[in-house]
Amino acid sequence: MASDRLQRQIERLLDEADLAITGEDWSTVSSRARSVLAIDPENADGLAYLATADRALGASAPQPPTQSALSTPMAAPTPDPTTFANGRYQVKRFLGEGGKKKVYLAHDTTLDREVAFALIKTDGLDETSRIRIQREAQAMGRLGSHSHIVTVFDLGEEQGQPYMVTELMGGGDVEGVIEAAEDHRPQLGGQRHPRPRVAPSIRAAAWQGGCHESHDWRFANRGGLRGRVSRGQYLGG
Repeated sequence: MASDRLQRQIERLLDEADLAITGEDWSTVSSRARSVLAIDPENADGLAYLATADRALGASAPQPPTQSALSTPMAAPTPDPTTFANGRYQVKRFLGEGGKKKVYLAHDTTLDREVAFALIKTDGLDETSRIRIQREAQAMGRLGSHSHIVTVFDLGEEQGQPYMVTELMGGGDVEGVIEAAEDHRPQLGGQRHPRPRVAPSIRAAAWQGGCHESHDWRFANRGGLRGRVSRGQYLGG
């Protein structure tokens, strides 16, 4: 039996444990209960508080990973490609991504020149769409060299994904120029509207059979107004 003095210490410790339970401070409850049991190993309140604290702390402790979780490897992020077409095109850096393709700055080791390598996305792309993409690229390739039309150098597939290789345009991307311009209306070569520069490309494409009347402005949008596909002088580059 603990002395009166020790009994007062036990009561104080149990009071502190009561307050800690109210605040769900289970570490303090456990500490005070252990102190009580160090004085009186048979103290019923101390034993009850310690058991309660151990249950609460056990429930809140993080559970160890299961065997299945340990055996399942985490999916590693897909690394950026370094080459295409069996090493012919050496990737220098990633240029940008749109809804239909990813574009890389690459070096053509065969012809020793910088090119834009566009890897076409195949999600939801059926065989008909693949054929259409190939025909559009072939139509652009037939246009040859023109001052307002991007030149297509190569077509192919990389691990089942179609790709298109075109000349690399200087002057930055058009969207960035428009965003930075006052009222989003850039001065392009001293002109407030790009149509005078786009019109020659439409005429040339129509002359070569590269587009038809119902898609003239669609072609112009692709060839003269989107990103890095316009000719260098269009942006003054």
